[in-house]
Amino acid sequence: MKKPLFYLITITTAISLFLAACGPANAGLAISNLARVKDPAAPPADVKELVAGNTVFALDLYKALRSEDGNLFYSPYSISLALAMTYAGARGDTAAQMASALHFTLPEARLHLAFNALDLGLENPAGDTESKFVLNIVNSLWGQKDWSFLPEFLDTLAANYGAGMRLQDFRSDPEKARQAINAWVAEQTKDKIKDLIPQGLIDPTTVLVLVNAIYFKAAWEHEFSESLTQPAPFTRLDGSQVSVPMMQLGMAEPLPYARGDGWQAVALPYSGGTTEMVILLPDAGGFDQFEQGLDSARLSQVLDSLETNGVILTMPKFSFTGAYQLKKTLSGLGMPLAFDEQQADFSGMDGQHRLFIADVVHKAFVNVDEKGTEAAAATGVVVRPASAMMPEVKMTVDHPFIFLIRDTSTGSILFMGRVLDPGK
Repeated sequence: MKKPLFYLITITTAISLFLAACGPANAGLAISNLARVKDPAAPPADVKELVAGNTVFALDLYKALRSEDGNLFYSPYSISLALAMTYAGARGDTAAQMASALHFTLPEARLHLAFNALDLGLENPAGDTESKFVLNIVNSLWGQKDWSFLPEFLDTLAANYGAGMRLQDFRSDPEKARQAINAWVAEQTKDKIKDLIPQGLIDPTTVLVLVNAIYFKAAWEHEFSESLTQPAPFTRLDGSQVSVPMMQLGMAEPLPYARGDGWQAVALPYSGGTTEMVILLPDAGGFDQFEQGLDSARLSQVLDSLETNGVILTMPKFSFTGAYQLKKTLSGLGMPLAFDEQQADFSGMDGQHRLFIADVVHKAFVNVDEKGTEAAAATGVVVRPASAMMPEVKMTVDHPFIFLIRDTSTGSILFMGRVLDPGK
Protein backbone atom coordinates (compact mmCIF):
# COMPACT_ATOMS: atom_id res chain seq x y z
CA MET A 1 0.00 0.00 0.00
CA LYS A 2 1.88 3.01 -1.24
CA LYS A 3 1.57 6.29 0.59
CA PRO A 4 2.70 9.67 -0.79
CA LEU A 5 6.12 10.46 0.66
CA PHE A 6 5.07 13.93 1.63
CA TYR A 7 2.70 12.69 4.27
CA LEU A 8 5.55 11.26 6.30
CA ILE A 9 6.58 14.80 7.06
CA THR A 10 3.14 16.35 7.31
CA ILE A 11 3.09 16.42 11.11
CA THR A 12 6.25 18.45 11.07
CA THR A 13 4.26 21.00 9.18
CA ALA A 14 5.75 24.29 9.86
CA ILE A 15 5.95 27.92 9.62
CA SER A 16 8.80 29.05 7.50
CA LEU A 17 9.93 32.50 8.30
CA PHE A 18 11.83 34.08 5.55
CA LEU A 19 10.26 37.51 5.20
CA ALA A 20 7.54 37.92 7.77
CA ALA A 21 4.18 39.40 7.21
CA CYS A 22 1.97 41.52 9.41
CA GLY A 23 3.45 44.46 11.16
CA PRO A 24 2.14 47.12 13.46
CA ALA A 25 -0.93 49.03 12.45
CA ASN A 26 1.03 51.90 10.96
CA ALA A 27 3.39 49.70 8.96
CA GLY A 28 3.38 50.36 5.22
CA LEU A 29 2.24 47.59 2.93
CA ALA A 30 3.92 47.19 -0.44
CA ILE A 31 1.50 45.15 -2.52
CA SER A 32 2.25 43.68 -5.91
CA ASN A 33 -0.41 44.33 -8.52
CA LEU A 34 -0.74 40.57 -8.92
CA ALA A 35 -3.13 38.53 -6.81
CA ARG A 36 -2.26 34.98 -5.87
CA VAL A 37 -2.95 32.57 -8.72
CA LYS A 38 -5.59 30.21 -7.35
CA ASP A 39 -5.48 27.79 -10.29
CA PRO A 40 -1.79 27.50 -11.16
CA ALA A 41 -1.02 25.71 -14.42
CA ALA A 42 1.25 23.19 -12.74
CA PRO A 43 1.06 19.68 -14.22
CA PRO A 44 0.65 16.89 -11.67
CA ALA A 45 4.02 15.51 -12.81
CA ASP A 46 5.70 18.77 -11.73
CA VAL A 47 4.08 18.61 -8.28
CA LYS A 48 5.15 14.98 -7.95
CA GLU A 49 8.72 15.90 -8.92
CA LEU A 50 8.71 18.76 -6.40
CA VAL A 51 7.51 16.46 -3.59
CA ALA A 52 10.19 13.89 -4.48
CA GLY A 53 12.90 16.55 -4.29
CA ASN A 54 11.52 17.92 -1.03
CA THR A 55 11.59 14.40 0.43
CA VAL A 56 15.25 13.93 -0.46
CA PHE A 57 16.01 17.30 1.17
CA ALA A 58 13.98 16.30 4.25
CA LEU A 59 16.14 13.21 4.72
CA ASP A 60 19.38 15.09 3.96
CA LEU A 61 18.41 17.57 6.65
CA TYR A 62 17.54 14.77 9.07
CA LYS A 63 21.00 13.26 8.66
CA ALA A 64 22.62 16.65 9.15
CA LEU A 65 20.62 17.40 12.31
CA ARG A 66 20.64 13.94 13.92
CA SER A 67 24.10 14.49 15.35
CA GLU A 68 22.51 16.82 17.90
CA ASP A 69 21.65 15.23 21.23
CA GLY A 70 18.12 14.38 22.25
CA ASN A 71 14.81 14.56 20.41
CA LEU A 72 14.56 16.02 16.92
CA PHE A 73 11.57 17.73 15.37
CA TYR A 74 11.51 20.12 12.42
CA SER A 75 9.48 20.97 9.33
CA PRO A 76 11.37 20.25 6.12
CA TYR A 77 8.42 21.49 4.09
CA SER A 78 8.46 24.82 5.85
CA ILE A 79 12.19 25.21 5.32
CA SER A 80 11.90 24.22 1.64
CA LEU A 81 9.06 26.69 1.13
CA ALA A 82 10.84 29.56 2.84
CA LEU A 83 14.01 28.97 0.87
CA ALA A 84 11.99 28.65 -2.35
CA MET A 85 10.80 32.20 -1.80
CA THR A 86 14.43 33.23 -1.27
CA TYR A 87 15.48 31.27 -4.34
CA ALA A 88 13.21 33.53 -6.40
CA GLY A 89 15.79 36.29 -5.87
CA ALA A 90 18.94 34.17 -6.29
CA ARG A 91 21.06 34.30 -9.43
CA GLY A 92 24.14 32.67 -10.89
CA ASP A 93 26.16 30.21 -8.81
CA THR A 94 24.15 31.12 -5.70
CA ALA A 95 20.95 29.92 -7.38
CA ALA A 96 22.68 26.80 -8.71
CA GLN A 97 23.95 25.83 -5.25
CA MET A 98 20.55 26.43 -3.66
CA ALA A 99 18.79 24.32 -6.31
CA SER A 100 21.27 21.49 -5.80
CA ALA A 101 21.14 21.55 -1.98
CA LEU A 102 17.36 21.85 -1.86
CA HIS A 103 16.85 19.34 -4.71
CA PHE A 104 14.91 21.81 -6.83
CA THR A 105 14.99 20.06 -10.21
CA LEU A 106 12.27 22.00 -12.03
CA PRO A 107 13.02 25.18 -14.01
CA GLU A 108 12.45 28.15 -11.72
CA ALA A 109 9.14 29.37 -13.18
CA ARG A 110 7.66 25.86 -13.01
CA LEU A 111 9.06 25.35 -9.51
CA HIS A 112 7.13 28.33 -8.10
CA LEU A 113 3.96 27.21 -9.90
CA ALA A 114 4.37 23.73 -8.44
CA PHE A 115 4.86 25.10 -4.92
CA ASN A 116 1.71 27.17 -5.37
CA ALA A 117 -0.28 24.15 -6.53
CA LEU A 118 1.07 22.00 -3.69
CA ASP A 119 0.31 24.67 -1.09
CA LEU A 120 -3.22 25.22 -2.30
CA GLY A 121 -3.84 21.48 -2.46
CA LEU A 122 -2.60 20.93 1.09
CA GLU A 123 -4.26 23.84 2.82
CA ASN A 124 -7.45 23.18 4.77
CA PRO A 125 -8.02 26.14 7.10
CA ALA A 126 -10.87 26.02 9.61
CA GLY A 127 -12.55 28.74 11.59
CA ASP A 128 -12.37 27.04 14.98
CA THR A 129 -9.84 24.98 16.90
CA GLU A 130 -12.34 22.16 17.48
CA SER A 131 -12.28 21.14 13.82
CA LYS A 132 -11.17 17.59 13.14
CA PHE A 133 -8.54 18.70 10.64
CA VAL A 134 -6.81 22.07 10.18
CA LEU A 135 -3.81 22.84 8.00
CA ASN A 136 -3.33 26.55 7.55
CA ILE A 137 -0.48 27.91 5.40
CA VAL A 138 0.26 31.62 4.97
CA ASN A 139 3.19 33.56 3.51
CA SER A 140 4.37 37.13 3.89
CA LEU A 141 7.35 39.47 3.57
CA TRP A 142 8.94 42.13 5.74
CA GLY A 143 11.19 44.66 4.04
CA GLN A 144 13.15 47.81 4.87
CA LYS A 145 10.87 50.71 4.00
CA ASP A 146 13.34 52.60 1.81
CA TRP A 147 14.89 49.60 0.04
CA SER A 148 14.15 49.21 -3.66
CA PHE A 149 12.96 45.67 -4.35
CA LEU A 150 12.44 44.60 -7.95
CA PRO A 151 8.78 44.44 -9.04
CA GLU A 152 9.32 41.04 -10.69
CA PHE A 153 10.58 39.59 -7.39
CA LEU A 154 7.53 40.90 -5.52
CA ASP A 155 5.25 39.69 -8.33
CA THR A 156 6.65 36.14 -8.16
CA LEU A 157 6.05 35.93 -4.42
CA ALA A 158 2.60 37.52 -4.67
CA ALA A 159 1.36 35.31 -7.51
CA ASN A 160 2.77 32.01 -6.26
CA TYR A 161 2.95 32.40 -2.48
CA GLY A 162 0.32 35.03 -1.72
CA ALA A 163 3.02 37.04 0.05
CA GLY A 164 2.64 40.79 0.40
CA MET A 165 5.42 42.91 1.88
CA ARG A 166 5.04 44.77 5.16
CA LEU A 167 7.41 47.71 5.30
CA GLN A 168 9.42 48.14 8.48
CA ASP A 169 12.20 50.41 9.69
CA PHE A 170 14.85 47.91 10.67
CA ARG A 171 17.46 50.63 10.53
CA SER A 172 16.05 52.80 13.29
CA ASP A 173 14.24 50.21 15.43
CA PRO A 174 15.21 46.58 14.66
CA GLU A 175 13.86 45.33 18.00
CA LYS A 176 10.39 46.68 17.27
CA ALA A 177 10.42 44.91 13.90
CA ARG A 178 11.61 41.67 15.51
CA GLN A 179 8.81 41.77 18.04
CA ALA A 180 6.25 42.43 15.31
CA ILE A 181 7.43 39.45 13.27
CA ASN A 182 7.49 37.17 16.31
CA ALA A 183 4.00 38.33 17.30
CA TRP A 184 2.70 37.48 13.83
CA VAL A 185 4.25 34.04 13.99
CA ALA A 186 2.73 33.40 17.42
CA GLU A 187 -0.68 34.50 16.19
CA GLN A 188 -0.56 32.27 13.12
CA THR A 189 0.53 29.24 15.17
CA LYS A 190 -1.96 29.60 18.02
CA ASP A 191 0.91 30.70 20.29
CA LYS A 192 2.76 27.42 19.77
CA ILE A 193 5.81 29.14 18.25
CA LYS A 194 7.08 32.08 20.27
CA ASP A 195 10.23 34.18 19.87
CA LEU A 196 11.19 32.57 16.57
CA ILE A 197 13.78 35.24 15.84
CA PRO A 198 16.20 35.61 18.74
CA GLN A 199 17.46 38.96 19.96
CA GLY A 200 20.30 40.31 17.89
CA LEU A 201 19.57 38.41 14.68
CA ILE A 202 17.68 41.37 13.25
CA ASP A 203 19.90 44.43 13.38
CA PRO A 204 19.93 47.86 11.69
CA THR A 205 21.48 46.37 8.54
CA THR A 206 18.59 43.92 7.95
CA VAL A 207 16.59 44.64 4.81
CA LEU A 208 14.45 41.54 4.34
CA VAL A 209 12.79 38.73 6.31
CA LEU A 210 10.50 36.13 4.66
CA VAL A 211 7.84 34.16 6.52
CA ASN A 212 5.76 31.11 5.79
CA ALA A 213 3.45 30.16 8.65
CA ILE A 214 1.85 26.75 8.99
CA TYR A 215 -0.41 25.42 11.70
CA PHE A 216 -1.57 21.79 11.80
CA LYS A 217 -4.14 20.15 14.04
CA ALA A 218 -5.83 16.83 13.34
CA ALA A 219 -7.73 14.15 15.20
CA TRP A 220 -6.86 10.49 14.81
CA GLU A 221 -9.18 8.43 12.66
CA HIS A 222 -8.87 5.80 15.40
CA GLU A 223 -8.57 7.62 18.72
CA PHE A 224 -6.74 6.15 21.67
CA SER A 225 -8.75 5.51 24.79
CA GLU A 226 -7.64 7.87 27.57
CA SER A 227 -8.70 5.33 30.19
CA LEU A 228 -6.08 2.91 28.84
CA THR A 229 -3.18 5.35 29.05
CA GLN A 230 -0.85 4.39 31.88
CA PRO A 231 2.82 4.71 32.84
CA ALA A 232 5.14 2.17 31.27
CA PRO A 233 8.91 1.93 30.68
CA PHE A 234 10.54 3.39 27.57
CA THR A 235 14.09 2.18 26.88
CA ARG A 236 16.61 4.78 25.77
CA LEU A 237 19.47 4.18 23.34
CA ASP A 238 21.93 3.64 26.21
CA GLY A 239 19.73 0.93 27.71
CA SER A 240 18.41 3.00 30.59
CA GLN A 241 14.68 3.26 31.09
CA VAL A 242 12.25 6.06 31.83
CA SER A 243 8.59 5.81 32.79
CA VAL A 244 6.29 7.62 30.34
CA PRO A 245 2.51 7.69 29.71
CA MET A 246 1.84 5.04 27.06
CA MET A 247 -1.33 5.22 24.96
CA GLN A 248 -3.17 2.12 23.76
CA LEU A 249 -5.81 1.49 21.16
CA GLY A 250 -8.73 -0.26 22.78
CA MET A 251 -8.77 -3.02 20.16
CA ALA A 252 -6.97 -4.15 17.04
CA GLU A 253 -7.54 -1.45 14.42
CA PRO A 254 -7.14 -1.80 10.63
CA LEU A 255 -3.93 0.13 10.03
CA PRO A 256 -1.30 0.13 7.26
CA TYR A 257 1.53 -1.94 8.72
CA ALA A 258 4.75 -3.60 7.56
CA ARG A 259 7.63 -5.55 9.06
CA GLY A 260 11.00 -5.78 7.40
CA ASP A 261 14.52 -6.86 8.22
CA GLY A 262 15.16 -5.16 11.54
CA TRP A 263 12.19 -2.79 11.55
CA GLN A 264 8.43 -2.32 11.81
CA ALA A 265 6.31 0.52 10.41
CA VAL A 266 2.74 1.64 10.94
CA ALA A 267 0.69 4.50 9.51
CA LEU A 268 -1.84 6.28 11.72
CA PRO A 269 -4.40 8.11 9.57
CA TYR A 270 -5.88 11.39 10.69
CA SER A 271 -9.56 12.28 10.37
CA GLY A 272 -10.45 13.06 6.79
CA GLY A 273 -8.06 10.52 5.32
CA THR A 274 -5.67 12.98 3.65
CA THR A 275 -2.85 12.89 6.20
CA GLU A 276 -1.19 10.32 8.41
CA MET A 277 1.63 9.84 10.87
CA VAL A 278 4.10 7.13 9.85
CA ILE A 279 6.08 5.53 12.69
CA LEU A 280 9.34 3.79 11.78
CA LEU A 281 10.41 1.46 14.62
CA PRO A 282 13.83 -0.20 14.28
CA ASP A 283 14.31 -3.35 16.32
CA ALA A 284 15.87 -2.88 19.77
CA GLY A 285 19.59 -2.24 19.36
CA GLY A 286 19.27 -1.46 15.66
CA PHE A 287 18.34 2.22 15.72
CA ASP A 288 21.73 3.61 14.65
CA GLN A 289 22.08 1.23 11.71
CA PHE A 290 18.54 1.89 10.49
CA GLU A 291 18.88 5.64 10.87
CA GLN A 292 22.16 5.76 8.96
CA GLY A 293 20.65 3.80 6.08
CA LEU A 294 17.45 5.83 5.81
CA ASP A 295 17.30 7.55 2.44
CA SER A 296 14.51 8.24 -0.04
CA ALA A 297 14.85 4.82 -1.69
CA ARG A 298 14.67 3.02 1.66
CA LEU A 299 11.73 5.14 2.72
CA SER A 300 9.88 4.39 -0.53
CA GLN A 301 10.49 0.70 0.06
CA VAL A 302 9.00 0.91 3.56
CA LEU A 303 5.97 2.90 2.45
CA ASP A 304 5.33 0.62 -0.52
CA SER A 305 5.27 -2.37 1.79
CA LEU A 306 2.51 -1.08 4.08
CA GLU A 307 -0.59 -3.27 4.03
CA THR A 308 -3.72 -3.10 6.16
CA ASN A 309 -3.55 -5.32 9.23
CA GLY A 310 -5.34 -5.50 12.54
CA VAL A 311 -2.83 -3.68 14.73
CA ILE A 312 -2.84 -3.54 18.53
CA LEU A 313 -0.78 -0.39 19.04
CA THR A 314 0.86 1.02 22.15
CA MET A 315 2.86 4.23 21.87
CA PRO A 316 3.94 7.12 24.10
CA LYS A 317 2.33 10.51 24.40
CA PHE A 318 4.87 13.22 23.72
CA SER A 319 5.21 16.95 23.38
CA PHE A 320 8.29 19.05 22.75
CA THR A 321 9.75 21.96 20.79
CA GLY A 322 12.81 21.95 18.54
CA ALA A 323 14.82 25.09 17.77
CA TYR A 324 17.65 25.34 15.24
CA GLN A 325 19.91 27.85 13.55
CA LEU A 326 20.53 26.40 10.12
CA LYS A 327 23.25 28.54 8.54
CA LYS A 328 26.00 26.00 9.17
CA THR A 329 23.76 23.04 8.35
CA LEU A 330 22.55 24.44 5.02
CA SER A 331 26.06 25.51 4.06
CA GLY A 332 27.20 21.96 4.73
CA LEU A 333 24.43 20.61 2.50
CA GLY A 334 25.90 22.50 -0.44
CA MET A 335 24.73 26.13 -0.53
CA PRO A 336 27.50 28.13 1.20
CA LEU A 337 27.44 30.95 -1.36
CA ALA A 338 24.01 32.10 -0.14
CA PHE A 339 25.59 32.94 3.24
CA ASP A 340 28.80 34.43 1.84
CA GLU A 341 28.76 38.18 2.39
CA GLN A 342 31.03 38.87 -0.58
CA GLN A 343 29.96 36.22 -3.08
CA ALA A 344 26.20 35.74 -2.62
CA ASP A 345 24.09 36.80 -5.58
CA PHE A 346 20.52 37.76 -4.73
CA SER A 347 20.38 40.43 -7.40
CA GLY A 348 16.96 39.09 -8.39
CA MET A 349 15.59 40.76 -5.26
CA ASP A 350 16.78 44.30 -5.80
CA GLY A 351 18.97 44.40 -8.91
CA GLN A 352 22.15 44.72 -6.85
CA HIS A 353 24.86 42.24 -5.87
CA ARG A 354 24.90 43.17 -2.21
CA LEU A 355 22.43 40.92 -0.39
CA PHE A 356 23.21 37.68 1.45
CA ILE A 357 21.45 35.42 3.96
CA ALA A 358 22.61 36.26 7.47
CA ASP A 359 20.99 33.18 9.00
CA VAL A 360 18.07 30.77 8.80
CA VAL A 361 16.25 30.03 12.05
CA HIS A 362 13.66 27.35 12.63
CA LYS A 363 11.34 26.35 15.46
CA ALA A 364 8.85 23.53 15.55
CA PHE A 365 6.32 22.31 18.11
CA VAL A 366 4.50 18.99 18.29
CA ASN A 367 2.01 17.49 20.73
CA VAL A 368 0.76 13.92 20.29
CA ASP A 369 -1.94 12.61 22.61
CA GLU A 370 -4.97 10.33 22.62
CA LYS A 371 -7.04 12.72 20.49
CA GLY A 372 -4.57 13.48 17.72
CA THR A 373 -1.69 15.78 16.83
CA GLU A 374 -1.07 19.50 16.98
CA ALA A 375 2.01 20.86 15.26
CA ALA A 376 3.41 24.19 14.17
CA ALA A 377 6.75 25.57 13.09
CA ALA A 378 8.52 28.61 11.75
CA THR A 379 11.50 29.12 9.51
CA GLY A 380 13.10 32.53 9.39
CA VAL A 381 15.55 33.75 6.79
CA VAL A 382 17.14 37.10 7.53
CA VAL A 383 18.67 38.97 4.60
CA ARG A 384 21.23 41.77 4.88
CA PRO A 385 23.41 43.77 2.50
CA ALA A 386 27.13 43.10 2.52
CA SER A 387 29.16 45.65 4.42
CA ALA A 388 31.41 47.82 2.26
CA MET A 389 34.95 46.46 2.23
CA MET A 390 37.66 49.06 2.72
CA PRO A 391 40.50 48.70 0.19
CA GLU A 392 43.63 47.40 1.86
CA VAL A 393 46.84 49.42 1.51
CA LYS A 394 50.27 49.05 3.04
CA MET A 395 52.24 52.10 4.19
CA THR A 396 55.67 51.99 5.81
CA VAL A 397 57.01 55.33 7.04
CA ASP A 398 60.71 54.54 6.65
CA HIS A 399 61.98 57.67 4.91
CA PRO A 400 61.64 61.47 5.33
CA PHE A 401 58.09 62.78 5.75
CA ILE A 402 56.11 65.90 6.47
CA PHE A 403 53.49 66.04 9.21
CA LEU A 404 51.01 68.50 10.59
CA ILE A 405 48.64 68.86 13.50
CA ARG A 406 45.31 70.46 12.71
CA ASP A 407 41.94 71.31 14.18
CA THR A 408 39.43 69.11 12.42
CA SER A 409 36.40 71.32 13.00
CA THR A 410 37.91 74.42 11.41
CA GLY A 411 40.74 72.98 9.34
CA SER A 412 43.24 75.23 11.05
CA ILE A 413 46.80 73.91 10.95
CA LEU A 414 48.13 74.25 14.45
CA PHE A 415 51.54 72.68 13.94
CA MET A 416 53.47 71.54 10.91
CA GLY A 417 56.89 70.05 10.34
CA ARG A 418 58.97 67.43 8.68
CA VAL A 419 61.15 64.52 9.76
CA LEU A 420 64.32 63.91 7.85
CA ASP A 421 66.03 61.89 10.54
CA PRO A 422 63.87 60.64 13.43
CA GLY A 423 67.06 59.70 15.30
CA LYS A 424 68.10 63.34 15.88
